[in-house]
Amino acid sequence: MWEHSFRDKSAEVKLFRSRAMILGLIIFALLGVLVWRMAYLQITLYEKYQNLSENNRIKIQPLPPKRGLIYDRNGELLAENVPSYSLTLVPERVRDMDATLSFINDMIGISERDREQLDKRLELRRRPYEPVVLRHQLTEVEIAKVMVNRVYLPGVDVEAQLVRHYPQGETFAHVLGYVGRINQREQNQLDTDSETKRRYSATQYIGKQGIEKHYESDLHGEPGYQKVETNARGRILRVLEQSDPVPGEDLTLHLDSRLQRLAQHQLAGRRGALVAIEVKTGGILSLYSNPGFDPNLFVTGISHTDYNALRDNPDLPLFDRAIRGRYPPASTLKPFIGLGVADMGVTSWSRTIFDTGSFTLENSDREYRDWKRQGHGEVNLERAIVESCDVYFYDAAVRAGIDRLEPFLAQFGFGQNLAIDVDNAFSGLLPGREWKQRHHKASWYAGDTVNLGIGQGYIQVTPLQLATATAVMANRGKWMAPRLLAAHSGQYEAIDASGVEDIKLNNEDNWDRMFAAMRKVISSPHGTARVLQKHLEFSIAGKTGTAQVVGIKQDEEYNSDALRERLRDHALFIAFAPVEDPQIAIAVVVENGESAGRTAAPIAQSVINLYLSGSTGE
Repeated sequence: MWEHSFRDKSAEVKLFRSRAMILGLIIFALLGVLVWRMAYLQITLYEKYQNLSENNRIKIQPLPPKRGLIYDRNGELLAENVPSYSLTLVPERVRDMDATLSFINDMIGISERDREQLDKRLELRRRPYEPVVLRHQLTEVEIAKVMVNRVYLPGVDVEAQLVRHYPQGETFAHVLGYVGRINQREQNQLDTDSETKRRYSATQYIGKQGIEKHYESDLHGEPGYQKVETNARGRILRVLEQSDPVPGEDLTLHLDSRLQRLAQHQLAGRRGALVAIEVKTGGILSLYSNPGFDPNLFVTGISHTDYNALRDNPDLPLFDRAIRGRYPPASTLKPFIGLGVADMGVTSWSRTIFDTGSFTLENSDREYRDWKRQGHGEVNLERAIVESCDVYFYDAAVRAGIDRLEPFLAQFGFGQNLAIDVDNAFSGLLPGREWKQRHHKASWYAGDTVNLGIGQGYIQVTPLQLATATAVMANRGKWMAPRLLAAHSGQYEAIDASGVEDIKLNNEDNWDRMFAAMRKVISSPHGTARVLQKHLEFSIAGKTGTAQVVGIKQDEEYNSDALRERLRDHALFIAFAPVEDPQIAIAVVVENGESAGRTAAPIAQSVINLYLSGSTGE
């Protein structure tokens, strides 16, 4: 008997329908969730995502201000901004940095210096999506190559910007300083204050040294802002709103480019410095140190090779001798010592001594020699200045004593930095009892005073200090503190003495007597700077000085040929002119120049002649 089973179609239909209904409900529920989610995103969160979408398309960008220009007293441009096209990249948009750099290198070339600078900039903290410069000063051909291949270079673009440029290069390197890229330390300092952070939001450069650093807040300017529409690649499609930046102030300095260039020419091949000051205002006419360097190398970032060449140069081109070089003033200190001892009544213009060529302290066997071994014979104060008699000043200094000489010399600015806007200038050294006890744990001896009398021993001055003291002398004790800045954006600065007290002598006639003595340094047939008579156009009051670099034993003579060039004496010269109404005061230091009359003095005369008449006298 066959057993047949039959399918229950009715039950199967019911099962299918129930399953279909369940699936439909699930699908309906899922569609409901989807609709709810879409409604939530598009209605409830509409404003949030509209802002996010808008921010992807609309951006606020800060605009860098134009840095102020710098001019000399005659309107000659010293620091400018030149247009430059730079190749930039946004690291966040570059998919493969190595491949991108390789492609660019094959296309336009990337130097070792460019790669070094890029690596440094990538390591610095920066704002997200901020472009980083890869190469500066692209040529038109290089720009064309980049633009044609831009589709293969996501995150890479060509930007136009103004770059600082110093048209006179080395001539003003030390005094102007330079701008450079903001480093990490500077960025951290800027970010600590909301105002400075805002001011530098669009700026990649900041003043590093000299005038550029001292007047950074004036030169920088205020940033602007623009609201721009961008595409998916981040490139600007159009500008929606714009607030223009405020350019920095233009500065006019007291510096005279003619004098600065002449100083550079006269000191070519030598190590030294020259400082010239306008007597009536304190304006610094020339502040030059030789050798110098090209500040343009530092603006966009100097390579290790170039920097090491400057750093390792034995002539120290990065060292500013004019404000940081410290030298014994030697005999250039004698006019100040002589003025002091005469006004104190320690000596008089008529008092004489007999110079046999050496000086000995009481109860001492040590002889302090005169530069003229046979001596000068009968010498008064004027002749001691004119012929630079050491023995006279040995005697006068000991008679006066350090307790009176130190405060008198301090009135001329020795041992102090009184320049208004010259940063990092050394104050030199004006020694005394307290100083020696503090630094050497020793008493001040009469022998120390003997050395001070001729500007040797512990005392040290910078060329700026020496020129400042000479200007105060030329101004008969009236103080006009040295300054570089003459005007902000055409508005000239008010002249003040910065609180420094004028020098009041007991007998004002001593100024005239010292002027006459210093004039005879040039005009007398026995004067140590008589060589200047050959090109004398204006009456000049001056004083030579020869500073020892190495000591010489008492029984030895100075032998230039036996000494290496860098161990020879330094040559110094101070002067002001014209004597009747001084307009310019000057100090010149020529390292290892030996005879100041033959080296430093003619340099000073050429600058004086150029300033007063427009000719060098050669």
